[in-house]
Amino acid sequence: MTTEGPDAAEAPRFEALLEELEGVVARLERGDAPLDQALAEFERGTELARRATAILDAAEARVTKLIEARDGLREVPFEPGG
Repeated sequence: MTTEGPDAAEAPRFEALLEELEGVVARLERGDAPLDQALAEFERGTELARRATAILDAAEARVTKLIEARDGLREVPFEPGG
């Protein structure tokens, strides 16, 4: 999955962001890092989550626009699991 925009080729894939975020969470859950390192990990995790959410939002927008209707393509709201 790619993002759109001028730096889309350089943007990390969703799966890579998720993998890195899982590593950050695992390190934070261990609870053995000094406070300054834990804060840096937390900041990195929030940035990764923000970027992953942006990718998911873009994917949702694409799905919304590609749902077919009898009269051709029309925009309908995305409903997870539906």
